[in-house]
Amino acid sequence: MTSRRHFISTSTAAFAASSYHIFGADPAKKYRTALIGSGWWGMNILKEALASGRIKVCALCDVHEDVASNAGDTINGISGDDPKLYKDYRELLDKEKPEIVIIATPDHWHALQTIAACKAGAHIYVEKPTGHTINESKAMVKAAREAGVVVQVGLHRRIGPHHVEAMNFLKSGAVGKVGMVRAFAINKGGPEQPKPNSQVPEGMDWDMWCGPAPLRPFNSKLHPGGWRHFLDYANGTMADWGVHWLDQIMLWSGEKGPKKIFCTGGRPIAGPVVLNDKEQTTDAPDHQVATFEFEQFTAVWEHRKFADNNNEKHKIGCYFYGEKGVLHIGWRDGWTFYPVNTKDGEKHGNHQLQEPDGHNIALLWADFIDAIEKKKTPIADVESAHRSTCLPLLGMLSYKAGRSIQWDPEKELIIGDPEASKLMQREYRKPWVYPV
Repeated sequence: MTSRRHFISTSTAAFAASSYHIFGADPAKKYRTALIGSGWWGMNILKEALASGRIKVCALCDVHEDVASNAGDTINGISGDDPKLYKDYRELLDKEKPEIVIIATPDHWHALQTIAACKAGAHIYVEKPTGHTINESKAMVKAAREAGVVVQVGLHRRIGPHHVEAMNFLKSGAVGKVGMVRAFAINKGGPEQPKPNSQVPEGMDWDMWCGPAPLRPFNSKLHPGGWRHFLDYANGTMADWGVHWLDQIMLWSGEKGPKKIFCTGGRPIAGPVVLNDKEQTTDAPDHQVATFEFEQFTAVWEHRKFADNNNEKHKIGCYFYGEKGVLHIGWRDGWTFYPVNTKDGEKHGNHQLQEPDGHNIALLWADFIDAIEKKKTPIADVESAHRSTCLPLLGMLSYKAGRSIQWDPEKELIIGDPEASKLMQREYRKPWVYPV
């Protein structure tokens, strides 16, 4: 790799960095910020953080040298910052002592990296979902509380203007008492053909990429981006897209979680899972239906990656079914209320999204900095985000167990099913140790 930068190694002299007290309200203060996971989405977040004028990028981490080097060049071009480059997040935290850490790695890395950053005293912006398994997610909450740091999770729909507007409309009573919610996503797809495994790209540490998860052969279906549909590293569409919409349900309901969960699905269209030395497919279901029984209502999640039928008015979002009508909260279609009495007329709010990606990262970042400086709870705090993350994780757990799960949302334990309880965590690949 040719670059004006070089990666920090254990043989390289440590970069002398001062440790700042980050509390205060000085608008001119810039927080020393590091990014772990310097690919497309991590850089999207970091660019928004830079645009806020409140950070100085001190370090970038990625297991692929070219990705980190290119990211470093980009940041230097934007801000003039000259971040140090690392392959190992632990070394970065030890040497740079950043005040803020952005974590935009695959789901299977969120817990270990968040916990390490908490112990290093950094405030954290971590992508959703919180953990790959329920006990990982619980450990993240524990670490944040013990360290006394702010942890914001990337559930940006909590702060998106049209989502807030729709949530206020819903909570005003205009929809009436809601008895059922349907959250859903429909994507194009079809039969999946295995793809040949290939050589690990030059300059990439594939063993470190896999980390605590199983070590698979490298395949371009997996990286970059495709890992979301491999259950060793993520939890499919329900935890990727679904966590945003299930989070909207949790935000509205005020309940801590469901008391019963059942999920079913499969790969009748995508086809059988293939994994061998020569080739592989994804292994996430091409469709799932999960039912969550709460105290006051029932919620259903459904997705499919086929049959993109255009007779459906909305293709993603939540329907809140109330006594007075149905409220749809969506993405690029904003929100719409369909009253029981059609003479009352529909009510609608257009989307208010940050383009080109259609997300509201700038608002979520501003809330994060405000929470740090005012010592308050951020809008997507790790504890509430954890409770929302538990929904798709419980759905996937039921799917794997093949039966209904009874859940105690207060104690966060599965009731009366020791075998299913074991699925709340998994064995880590050595030498990685599962967090407590």
